[in-house]
Amino acid sequence: MSPWNNLTPAHSNLNLPHIQAPPPYPANKRDDISLALGEAWSWVIAQGLLVHTERVTGDDWVLSRRARKFQDETDFARYADARRLRREALHPKIKDKVWVAFMRGDFDTAALLSMKAVEVAVREAADLPNNLIGVDLMRRAFDNKNGPLTDPDADGGEKQGCSDLFAGAIALFKNPQSHRDVNLDNPDEALEIIMLANHLLRIVDSRKAQKKAAYTEDS
Repeated sequence: MSPWNNLTPAHSNLNLPHIQAPPPYPANKRDDISLALGEAWSWVIAQGLLVHTERVTGDDWVLSRRARKFQDETDFARYADARRLRREALHPKIKDKVWVAFMRGDFDTAALLSMKAVEVAVREAADLPNNLIGVDLMRRAFDNKNGPLTDPDADGGEKQGCSDLFAGAIALFKNPQSHRDVNLDNPDEALEIIMLANHLLRIVDSRKAQKKAAYTEDS
């Protein structure tokens, strides 16, 4: 069946240029062009940027309230970047402030807040003092021999690897942004830092559950 059979009236209007005579595109490309237009149309609707409404004059498709807030291409590009970070996939400790910061294009803040959340979560889970910060905090919490968040069932290499992972992440992505302007303006890089922090927070949760289970057994 041709994709032309499933077009909405508004979508059909988009196809008028290449069905008029003489068509600007080869006739054998007609279905491919229609399919591409249909995919684009469906994407705009799925993003909530175009909505169907019933008016006195009849059914119509209009820009949503969200779409009307776009002032220029920069606003739309920022929105497209933000859609790549799924709020529901983020850890509860970062899903609000970090997501909002990323949504508004403040990538520096989003990255910093995500790594700061890791630092706070580690300190709380390990029950370590507030004056222990940064790399020192990570090394203490994940010390190979007696770290409160070290997995006792892991082998020595894995224990060291976990310690290095947390210490390296804080040293590279949290400390510099705490002490100077890093000017992180790449959404891809910010997204990767946030998702790394997200994974580290999941590890902390796992260690907390492990500690709780061990304590219950000993009691």
